[in-house]
Amino acid sequence: MGCGKGFETGNCVCDILKDIVDAQTDVVENCCDTSCEQSISDLLGERDSGNGLDTVPVILYCKDSCKPFKGYGAHPNDIGHMTSSFFFRVKSVDKDCCATLELLRDPNDADKDPKSPVHQCTEPLLATGICLTVDLNCFCHVTCLPAVNAL
Repeated sequence: MGCGKGFETGNCVCDILKDIVDAQTDVVENCCDTSCEQSISDLLGERDSGNGLDTVPVILYCKDSCKPFKGYGAHPNDIGHMTSSFFFRVKSVDKDCCATLELLRDPNDADKDPKSPVHQCTEPLLATGICLTVDLNCFCHVTCLPAVNAL
């Protein structure tokens, strides 16, 4: 799959995220234990049907700095308390490679502003309802984590 099997926008990060959106909406033989392709396959239940998985968590890396992207937001019920995350659920990707991402967080993680992905608690990663819109042309790399039940 490499740069996405169903799309050819010229932006491989965009193409992969479009594939993830398609797989998540629809809720391949792979040679890696962990990869975007493996996470999509696990989500679709190609090896274990009815597995209850609904999300491929992703980490995006900014093009200029090659550092992991961290999103910020606040839930409408608690606007005074901002939170951040390095982990996202892709909600949609449009034809111009603008994506709506939802912050994924461990609800028991007290650190609202982790310093790196390895410092953020991920057990479990759940949907927060906090979304942001990004231009996927600003990213050079995507890491997919194993598919999870985040909803």
